[in-house]
Amino acid sequence: MIPALIGGVVVGLLLGLLGSGGSIATVPILVYGLAMPEKAAIASSLAIVGCIALVGALRSKVEKRAVLAFGLPGMAGSFLGATLSASMAASTQMLLFAAVLAIAAVSMLMRRESEDDVGARGPIWQLVLSGLATGVLTGIVGVGGGFLIVPALVLFAGIPTRRAIGTSLAIIAMQSFAGFARHATLLSASGVTLDYRLIAAFAALGIVGSVGGAALGKRLPQATLRRAFGGFVLVMAGVIAFTTV
Repeated sequence: MIPALIGGVVVGLLLGLLGSGGSIATVPILVYGLAMPEKAAIASSLAIVGCIALVGALRSKVEKRAVLAFGLPGMAGSFLGATLSASMAASTQMLLFAAVLAIAAVSMLMRRESEDDVGARGPIWQLVLSGLATGVLTGIVGVGGGFLIVPALVLFAGIPTRRAIGTSLAIIAMQSFAGFARHATLLSASGVTLDYRLIAAFAALGIVGSVGGAALGKRLPQATLRRAFGGFVLVMAGVIAFTTV
């Protein structure tokens, strides 16, 4: 249980500091730190990150139009992704997860926008399609997708980055809960029981960590944090791919 508690704090700190990255750390902690089976770890990650993101969203300013236009298709996509994952081998999901980590790492290392950057508001279908695609990814590999959601909100919804981070937390929560509901149903049908006590403990510590991370993030250079974490994620992607193949 101690690794779960430490992991919860780490995940919460990442979400509080960067507005994303929590689910990127959750699955490896559950699989490698707690020896949880991959499919159970993906489902548990969605529940944990969903709870932490929900609390963060409630403490943030969000754009309701973007939440609906992005989040509702994202929920449908996450449900679909979870359904598709039932026919995938756990090793395939982990390799896809490693690929997502690599993409996220490159995004973090190359990202240069400031908190005041904003794009032009585009047609709503761009948000809908982005939400659907991100949701499918969430459902298959158990990531919240904040590293994709924030840039999409800036570019397609014309939302400043600072507000996009808060809005993304609401969307992450919606997608995560939809994906978790489907994963839990599928796992139960196959005789797999999730450890809800561990999930609750992990999420509770994550919520505490996110509050501390948000406060700490105001005092630390975001660009440096993002690059450091991006480098770590890139290494992690390589390790997961190597151990899975």
